[in-house]
Amino acid sequence: MHVLILGGTTEGRRLAEALATDPAVRVTSSLAGRVAEPRLPAGEVRIGGFGGPAGLAAWLREQHVDALIDATHPFAGTISRNAAEAAAEVHVPLLALRRPSWVPVEGDRWHPVGSLAEAADALPGLGHRVFLTTGRQGLAAFAHLSDHWFLVRSVDAPEPPVPSATSVLLDRGPFTLDGERAVLREHRIDVLVTKDSGGAATAPKLTAARELGLPVVVVRRPEPPAGVPTTPDVAGALAWLTAR
Repeated sequence: MHVLILGGTTEGRRLAEALATDPAVRVTSSLAGRVAEPRLPAGEVRIGGFGGPAGLAAWLREQHVDALIDATHPFAGTISRNAAEAAAEVHVPLLALRRPSWVPVEGDRWHPVGSLAEAADALPGLGHRVFLTTGRQGLAAFAHLSDHWFLVRSVDAPEPPVPSATSVLLDRGPFTLDGERAVLREHRIDVLVTKDSGGAATAPKLTAARELGLPVVVVRRPEPPAGVPTTPDVAGALAWLTAR
């Protein structure tokens, strides 16, 4: 059985590791190639795009893929749509592996928004020293905010356009609660901006912000492609594959 995992996430790596020990399974993980030094999963790895849904469909045919698992980031909307179109075209079963969304708890001061542009619009009324944890892509949405100071955390250095007053923190999760507390205090952060990525690796920043009473601008996830079954964890993906 040949399983293609559209990966780049912790869940994708864990699934590949579990499948790589099974001699009856050939597992290939596809990474987008947006990180200079990605964490490579077990099994075969390909890096780079497919050329849209048609290119992905051709690859599925050529490589005789029996099952496709979309374990990309919850905000990787384009590849998820491409996967749904390609799987439907070549009749390959598709499953989306999506970690659950974060849920606010008592004490949280969340401000949900629909996009990075809406997040930028919300900042003037919330704070001036911004901890921006949405990744290095999409910073152009904040570039016009000249009255704010931004601490941008990303794995690789961002490219222009970026806000004029920006300090870059190169780091990769998982992050600890003590570490997040230190970042917020040392940089005198008064507002946090994040995407609803879900999972435990980057959740400590939410706890640290809650402890300090900071407002948090949370960008909502895009809707997944209609009709694609989903599972919240690796165990569910393994069960789905076993059933096939």
